[in-house]
Amino acid sequence: MFYKLYPRDQIKNYLLIDIVLTVFLCYRVLRSDAALGLWGSLLLLLLYFVSFYVALWRRGGLLLAAVLSGLSAIAVFGVYIGPSVLMFGIVFADLLGRSKSKVHIAIGSGAIALSYLLVSVIRQEPLHETSNAIYLPVMIIQTVYPIVIYIKEKAKSLQGELDEANEQIAKYIQQEERQRIARDLHDTLGQTLMMIKMKSELATKWVDKDSAQAKRELSEILDTTRTALKQVRELVSDMKFVSLPSELEHSAKLLHTAGIALSIEDLEKPPLLSSVEETMLALCIREAMTNIIKHSRAKRCTIRLETKDHVYGIHIADDGIGFTGQGDGNGIPSIMERMKTLGGSSAIDPSPEGGTRVSLKLPLRRHEKEDAS
Repeated sequence: MFYKLYPRDQIKNYLLIDIVLTVFLCYRVLRSDAALGLWGSLLLLLLYFVSFYVALWRRGGLLLAAVLSGLSAIAVFGVYIGPSVLMFGIVFADLLGRSKSKVHIAIGSGAIALSYLLVSVIRQEPLHETSNAIYLPVMIIQTVYPIVIYIKEKAKSLQGELDEANEQIAKYIQQEERQRIARDLHDTLGQTLMMIKMKSELATKWVDKDSAQAKRELSEILDTTRTALKQVRELVSDMKFVSLPSELEHSAKLLHTAGIALSIEDLEKPPLLSSVEETMLALCIREAMTNIIKHSRAKRCTIRLETKDHVYGIHIADDGIGFTGQGDGNGIPSIMERMKTLGGSSAIDPSPEGGTRVSLKLPLRRHEKEDAS
């Protein structure tokens, strides 16, 4: 309930100070024998409190109006009681600093200085006199104080925005990491498990017809499971390097198991690639092979590697049923995402001869090859 009378964000730092200053102001005003009289003093105190309450809750034009009326009440007290009352204007200087308008702060700061000057002129007590020497630095402090508070509040606001941005970045990084893990599981373990499934089906067919062949298939299944375990360890330890030659060799074995003939055309010596680039391209090839096995119904597949105009190209074509769309899997989006990350491009289109054609193009850069370990 009390939060409706006093802003929650100011209770900790300002409530006690405001109460102390208010009590001292009331005591200073009511014990004086000024010509204002009791009712005049009470009316000015009421104006002070109303102005203070409005300025406490407002940040726009009403804040400036409240500050000016509050300073006017204090200035009148200063004329009739003495310039010492002007020091209570620090309350409005503090509230003025929370304004969102620099113009309002400038006007209010000018009003603070003006109140001191008017009181000194009307009472004929110059601020530079020895007896009033304390009021000149107090006036300067009160005039500058709103600017200090404004800078402080601005920094606080910017820090809040920065914290919020950092929180959003952290969430984004977490989401990206989840997507990366899902993609890696799909691209690595997915293909290996599919090979285990195919080998298991073959072993089931051979178990009654040719036990020796069934044993060979089971032996290959065992080797493949070891590969799967190795892939799991690599994913956990973030050992992500995959070489293109090993991936092409793996693709040939995989397509052979699926009954698809693979032809690799390497027109020239491959360029020098970084470990990241080579790994990304290898995983794109892996995903393309997985899609061919799952969806293409192809009998033949060709992979052509070439370097042209400082661009390394990998072109994969099959004679299957053709490209039918994006689908619901992670394959095609992951290929596009990887090539975009490398600064390259990818195209997945129906081939004029039938089947699907995948083109990966990577601009070549001069660099030393990283340590694959």
